[in-house]
Amino acid sequence: MISFPHAKINLGLSIIRKRKDGFHDLETVFYPLPVRDSLEIIHSTENIFSSSGLPISGNEKDNLVLKAYSLLKQRFPRISPLEIHLLKAIPMGAGLGGGSSDGAAMILLVQRLFNLVLSSEELFSMAAELGSDCPFFIQSSPCFATGRGEILEPVALDLSDYSFLLIHPELKIETTWAFSRIMPAPPRFNLREIILKPVSQWQTFMTNDFEAPVFARYPMLQHVKNQLYGAGALYAAMTGSGSTVFGIFEKGTLPDLVVENARQTRIG
Repeated sequence: MISFPHAKINLGLSIIRKRKDGFHDLETVFYPLPVRDSLEIIHSTENIFSSSGLPISGNEKDNLVLKAYSLLKQRFPRISPLEIHLLKAIPMGAGLGGGSSDGAAMILLVQRLFNLVLSSEELFSMAAELGSDCPFFIQSSPCFATGRGEILEPVALDLSDYSFLLIHPELKIETTWAFSRIMPAPPRFNLREIILKPVSQWQTFMTNDFEAPVFARYPMLQHVKNQLYGAGALYAAMTGSGSTVFGIFEKGTLPDLVVENARQTRIG
């Protein structure tokens, strides 16, 4: 059984307050993009995990795919061993949510393979145990997100008539470091209203709170954003805590940018 977990971008991102549990309350819009990993599971006599494509850093036990399997196994002991293969195409530490998407996809794959009876509420709850933005990838449509990112409200937003250019420099921004540089504050803009305005007006009103500290430490990311606007982007921003910077362009007008030591992904 196979799934193709997709990436996301953040449209606007405000860090509102630090919570007693150590997390932060935020406001953002999650928007899905067709940049995909591939996740395959098959029955096996023992648990086997392998990966290919982009290298996966960190300890294997922290991989959200394996955490999702363990979470389901605890609840449903009848789940048998699996051979799991993950083909990584979504860069890690890029603000694109690839790890969270993989974890959510694993929950849905195991549910289907073993015919597990889980309500939508239970699926969202289990996903939230894996990570703050994992619930978004259970339903995968544009959402206004609050709380830690797990409280989702559908947004009538369709950007299929636009093209996207994603620039991912060879930088991995540590999320913990990025949050440590943020001074939480009430949102400076009404994201629910702004997101319904024409894309060309977003840059006047909509910001990502992480850009200030991240750009200060990595000026080349500010330069990439400026390049995107200089090349005709209607809107450009960093997604999440970085390091990917994206531009939204009129359909079919994607420019040819030269950005050293960076991956480029063109959509539309």
